[in-house]
Amino acid sequence: MNTKEYQELKAKALSQFRSGKSLFSKGGAFAPLLKQFLDEALNAEMEAHLKGEEREKGNKRNGLRKKTVKTSAGNLSIITPQDRHSSFEPQIRQQARNHSG
Repeated sequence: MNTKEYQELKAKALSQFRSGKSLFSKGGAFAPLLKQFLDEALNAEMEAHLKGEEREKGNKRNGLRKKTVKTSAGNLSIITPQDRHSSFEPQIRQQARNHSG
C-alpha cells in the first residue's frame, strides 16, 4: 500500500468511524483488509499443515474452494485451500466464526 492509498484508507476509516458505520461491513474501510488477511492466513495454515508427516504421506495442495463466513458485519467470502487427503481443518476460520458474535 503506497502513501496515497494509505491516506485514502485512513480518511475513509475515520469518516465511517465518526458516523458510526461499520468498518468491516461491505463497503467498510477495513473489509478488504480483513478478507486479504484471512486468505493469507489460510494459505499459511495450509503450508504448515503440509510440512513433515502429511507431505511424506503424499498429501499436497488440491485447489481452492470459495466459502462464506458469517461475521457480525455481514457475510465475507474467503478462499480456502484444499488438500488431496481432505485432512486440512483451518483454525483461523473456526476462530473467525467464534469471534463473529
